[in-house]
Amino acid sequence: MADRERNEYLKAMESRHSVRRYKDQPLTEEVKATIMREVKRSSEESGLDFRLVTDEPEAFGNLLAHYGRFENVQNYIAVFGEKNEESYEKTGYYGERIVLESQLAGLNTCWVAASCSKKTVRKQCGREDLLCVIALGYGAETGKPHKSKPLRQLYESKGNVPLWFNNGVKAASLAPTAMNQQKFCFTFDEDAVKVHALHGFYVYIDLGIVRFHFEAATGRKVSPLFRKQL
Repeated sequence: MADRERNEYLKAMESRHSVRRYKDQPLTEEVKATIMREVKRSSEESGLDFRLVTDEPEAFGNLLAHYGRFENVQNYIAVFGEKNEESYEKTGYYGERIVLESQLAGLNTCWVAASCSKKTVRKQCGREDLLCVIALGYGAETGKPHKSKPLRQLYESKGNVPLWFNNGVKAASLAPTAMNQQKFCFTFDEDAVKVHALHGFYVYIDLGIVRFHFEAATGRKVSPLFRKQL
């Protein structure tokens, strides 16, 4: 990843916050083409099936969306694939890249756990193996920064860590996680960086999201660990 691209992602990480209220404004053709390129790229690289659905208000027109405080969501990304830890982690990793690219394109986004009609999403896309949904569009607000744990609570190390590692953890602390739980932990040992999920809801999607933030901020690869490896 080039330094320019890394700097753009860092700006997007800092400015991007979860948004649940959207304007009644369709995506421009230029923006739609940008997101479609990212959707196609993510599908090809991940082996999952990312879909962009536009001008479709029914998925967020139910009581669940109301209780989740979503308003006027008419566009979203749906992700389909085999339901296992690795697929959920890839959903988070590649989905967050789309989220940050959307931010750079002038859109707002929100990762969605249960606050939409999954039945409608499945019907719209013609697939049953839904992994996750990301709402996107032109926000009626910009959202607010989330609270974060102290950085030292987000990693383990036997000694001092280099500046680049600290910067990576800082970028990961900016990442959205389910209910802002930040149930992840990085480990540093002789330049090798790993990250694993703690117990919680949707932690493997979160694992992928924070891995992308760390890698995009530092240019260093991170190895995700799953339960069978712990």
